[in-house]
Amino acid sequence: MTRQTTHVDPAELHHNPAFTQGVIAPAGPMLYVGGQNGTDSHGELAEGIEAQTTQAMSNVLAVLAAAGTGPEHVVKLTIYLTSGIDPRAAFGASQSVWGNHRTAISVLIVADLAVPGALVEVDAIALIP
Repeated sequence: MTRQTTHVDPAELHHNPAFTQGVIAPAGPMLYVGGQNGTDSHGELAEGIEAQTTQAMSNVLAVLAAAGTGPEHVVKLTIYLTSGIDPRAAFGASQSVWGNHRTAISVLIVADLAVPGALVEVDAIALIP
């Protein structure tokens, strides 16, 4: 049995092609992806918001794949950007990796992140089909 998510996009709310207002997820195994920064397999931080976002999203995809799931099963993304970062630059970079997989999403502007020099951090919650 394949478990599917259902998007909840009430007509009285803005419809955005990049995200959904809510996601109904059937009960079962879930994956909680811890915060991923724009670091490579050696712990080296990429340069600039676009490169860091691309790497952070790639890291999320790697964790999803290792757990036997993918972006189509993500029910929630949270993206943390450090103060002063243009969210549009991060969004453009994330779409190049993430594609058109709509999910519930929150973007927060924070003073700083735990990894020195990190500009973005991404965590996710996904179904394991």
